[in-house]
Amino acid sequence: MSGIQAYTFTPADGVPPAVAPFAHATAAGQTLYVTGQMPTDTSGALVGDDVATQTGQVLANLARVTELCGGGVADVVSVRAFLTDWSDYAAFNAAYAPWFPDRLPSRTCVGTTGLAVGALVEIDWVCWRADGWA
Repeated sequence: MSGIQAYTFTPADGVPPAVAPFAHATAAGQTLYVTGQMPTDTSGALVGDDVATQTGQVLANLARVTELCGGGVADVVSVRAFLTDWSDYAAFNAAYAPWFPDRLPSRTCVGTTGLAVGALVEIDWVCWRADGWA
């Protein structure tokens, strides 16, 4: 597959509503870039008040976008995570690791002073598939 394809979804697809003008994911050949997700549900409401619950919601949102593009968590090769409180790092890791039981992707984790919607965590990821994207 060649070229660039943008994917935009709605809550009816099981994806939280976009809060800004962006594509949920963009495929360029064999690589899929999934936009940073917040710990919100399909109504746009923040889910949970602890980093473990929020991490689970963010990863579920990322997985849903990836699934709608024709892939899965096994296709993830790189992750970027943003935490508002570095003391949440251990709880974040405990919630994160089970999502990757077979192979951990490379990862960057950054502390930040704030995130949209009052979230404690935001994550984006990059996926790769030999046969490209739907």
